[in-house]
Amino acid sequence: MPELERLRADHAPAVLAFELANRAYFAASVPDRGDAFFDRFTDRFAALLAEQEAGTCAFHALVAEDGSVLGRFNLMDLDGHTAELGYRVARRVAGRGLATATVRELCRLAAARHGLRALRAATAHRNAASRRVLTKAGFVPAGPADPAHLGGEPGTWYRRDLLVP
Repeated sequence: MPELERLRADHAPAVLAFELANRAYFAASVPDRGDAFFDRFTDRFAALLAEQEAGTCAFHALVAEDGSVLGRFNLMDLDGHTAELGYRVARRVAGRGLATATVRELCRLAAARHGLRALRAATAHRNAASRRVLTKAGFVPAGPADPAHLGGEPGTWYRRDLLVP
């Protein structure tokens, strides 16, 4: 059973392998990260861990029993009682409900660990799979997303209110 783990330094090789193996798959539905992301991966990964340590973000890896990364699920811009959700799952597990189940789990953790009361997520109009995940996980459309936030693509913001324990 895959486990949702808070991102750690020792995840770096598996996260890089995940990103490289799924680069073309991701680029079909979201803007490509570009070569610079991969060329500077070590620095970028260290910066993510620093943001997490500072408490402004909470990054997670969905890790398979063999240690490979099946997905990334992130809470960004933790601000008071809200945050932005971002996620991506490997092509080999897409369409099996894993993203929806993990987003639901992250919603629970967002309330329990971080005291968040709401999450928001932006998705491009062309990313039908992400829209389905968000809807199945209890998010509702909340208005248009600025195309600049989605790599120049039109999209929609979604929002989910959370139950605080």
